[in-house]
Amino acid sequence: AASGQVPTALRQAAGLVGGRQIQNAGTIGGNLCNASPAADGVPPLLVLNAVVELASLRGVRRLALADFLLGARKTALAADELLVAVHLPDVRGETRFLKLGARAYLVISIAMVAVRIAVERGVIVEAALAVGACSAVARRLPGVEAALVGVPVAEALAVISDAAVAAEISPMDDVRATAEYRAGAAAELLRRAVGELL
Repeated sequence: AASGQVPTALRQAAGLVGGRQIQNAGTIGGNLCNASPAADGVPPLLVLNAVVELASLRGVRRLALADFLLGARKTALAADELLVAVHLPDVRGETRFLKLGARAYLVISIAMVAVRIAVERGVIVEAALAVGACSAVARRLPGVEAALVGVPVAEALAVISDAAVAAEISPMDDVRATAEYRAGAAAELLRRAVGELL
């Protein structure tokens, strides 16, 4: 980020990835190129409008992170490319990251969220919300984000309904949770994260 400070949501996610050995040896690039739907680093980077830089002998190209992640274990990385940088543009607002798993650490998430909210004069002027571990790829929620803009802080949590979240994430069933549970969990985590910021 141009400001030189690591955003709160990214710090929070980094502190929950695996154990100490993974935290000390792993990289953000590896987390992104692995393209796991439950990669803890992805939702914070999505709300920060992250851009990945890919390089090969053919040259360098940049892609929005949302365009780089194509699905479970699928990226837009060509066979001859390396991910060499992650760029974070300056964005407004504060961020938070929350995740739900069977335990606090060393667990694949059932649901995780990152939020970025900017407020002016008691009204939300910018909102970015992302959900991971619920769909084949972590994703932003543009409909809920748009619904939050212009809303007074006191009314914000009512905008984040279970139905609105479920409609945007198309939650999946797997051995960790049902789609219905994931949708409710994601909406609740979003309300908690937004509530912490507001």
